[in-house]
Amino acid sequence: MIEQMKEDIRSVFHRDPAARNAFEVLTAYPGLHAIWSHRVANALWRRNFKWLARMVSNLGRWLTGIEIHPGATIGRRFFIDHGMGVVIGETAEIGDDVTLYHGVTLGGTSWNKGKRHPTLGNNVVCGAGAKVLGPINIGAGARVGSNAVVTRDVPEDATVVGIPGRIIKRQPEEESPEELKRRQMADKVGFDAYAVTKEVSDPVAHAIRCLLDHMQAMDHKVDGMGKALCELKPEYCDEQLPELKSEDFEAAVDDCSGMPGQSDTEAPGEQVKEKTD
Repeated sequence: MIEQMKEDIRSVFHRDPAARNAFEVLTAYPGLHAIWSHRVANALWRRNFKWLARMVSNLGRWLTGIEIHPGATIGRRFFIDHGMGVVIGETAEIGDDVTLYHGVTLGGTSWNKGKRHPTLGNNVVCGAGAKVLGPINIGAGARVGSNAVVTRDVPEDATVVGIPGRIIKRQPEEESPEELKRRQMADKVGFDAYAVTKEVSDPVAHAIRCLLDHMQAMDHKVDGMGKALCELKPEYCDEQLPELKSEDFEAAVDDCSGMPGQSDTEAPGEQVKEKTD
């Protein structure tokens, strides 16, 4: 027991740069107190002292602001940072080296008996405010973004964000020629498909990239057709595409003014017009 408590204290130093010394961690970290309280409650729960286990759990909740059902299964080196508002349900299972931030809920979606709370693999991290609901599996090494609501299984080493939770993947540091073409087409039409940041993308951005690829191919084909028509009919080259007018985009100014790389006073139509001239 003493060795396990020392291991818990060391895990705090590994994952919290604000930790200064062992005495401070021992006396002023509610996440640590909640874990130790749960171990006592869980031991009572497994020995069928249900009421006493719930009372110990309730006392820990009152002292720390962290509610862990005594029936939950928690692995080694579990770390709750800050911790206020964390809720862990009865049938939740947590692996080793897992980290939860404040406001995380490992909850259920059913009133039926049996397994109704999530299972977290080793080295999982759940950001502040994340809600992981139902008897789902979060694979080892997975990351759950802040305020995400996850109701489906997450594979190992994946990152899930959003409401409802969507799995995202990191982009390679070096961009491929195809990716550069997509950026050029996005610039041409005055639309940024990468507002989710350069490092990550999501299924919506992936769909937009497919559209940009198709537009790139169509643009190339239309250019070829235009040159061929110019050779057959020189006056065809004088024909111009309809002009995009800024007033046609005025209704969207408020919605788009917060987009990265665009000033509050610049209308979207002005960007498109400038890039197509």
